[in-house]
Amino acid sequence: MTWSTGLLGFAAGLLISVATAPVGVSGAVFLLPVQISVLGVPSPAVTPTNLLYNVVAGPGALLRHHRAGTLRGPLTRLLVLGTVPGVVVGAVIRVFAVPGPTVFRLLIAVLLLPLGSWLCLRTLRRATRTVPERELSARAVTRLAMAVGVAGGIYGIGGGSLLGPILVGRGMPVAKVAPAALAATFVTSAVGAGTYALLSLTTTGDIAPYWSLGLACGLGGLCGGYLGARLQPRLPETALRLLLGVLALGVGGLYAVQILR
Repeated sequence: MTWSTGLLGFAAGLLISVATAPVGVSGAVFLLPVQISVLGVPSPAVTPTNLLYNVVAGPGALLRHHRAGTLRGPLTRLLVLGTVPGVVVGAVIRVFAVPGPTVFRLLIAVLLLPLGSWLCLRTLRRATRTVPERELSARAVTRLAMAVGVAGGIYGIGGGSLLGPILVGRGMPVAKVAPAALAATFVTSAVGAGTYALLSLTTTGDIAPYWSLGLACGLGGLCGGYLGARLQPRLPETALRLLLGVLALGVGGLYAVQILR
């Protein structure tokens, strides 16, 4: 890795995490195309490199949430309980089955584009009148987290970009979802990166993470995540919901464009 590549990775991690951390998204889903198209990380090494970014970047926002006392609660445990076994399964699938990205991108686009639109519209409607909402059950949250963990293990996304819009859209406040989603992303990414490192010892190919680049991006995310988490309490719930909806639209649109190319 050259100095210019490292600085570019640091800047990308910093800018992305500042914008995404307030709503519980690590930013890895936006960093993934940057690593592939700009930084030249090959597949499947881009997946564990992205997971490494989450591991290094995560403590920044988590430290801020810990100081604010927002990490405690059953939601964090439920998300971790589901995502950790899921990411191990996803890593094994990625290395040995090597599924193509087209189907995954299509599913993400189909899920997040209408979900982001619905969340934005629902948030704007809530600003004028109260809309009764029903939160997901504990069992449903754990199952959802496991499915997201599998996706994270295969494609190297943190999971907050999927968990956040769904949980917030079902009635949970962003201030409750964001710390739990970031905590689950951090734990899951640590387990996932370790799984890929172990698999690289028994399998040929670019499977191990690009350590120097992952650390550079992660250090940027570490600083940006702390700043983003510190910014969150200063933003109203409506603004946070709209930001999460816009991020969902952005991720869905990004994958839709990649499919059409």
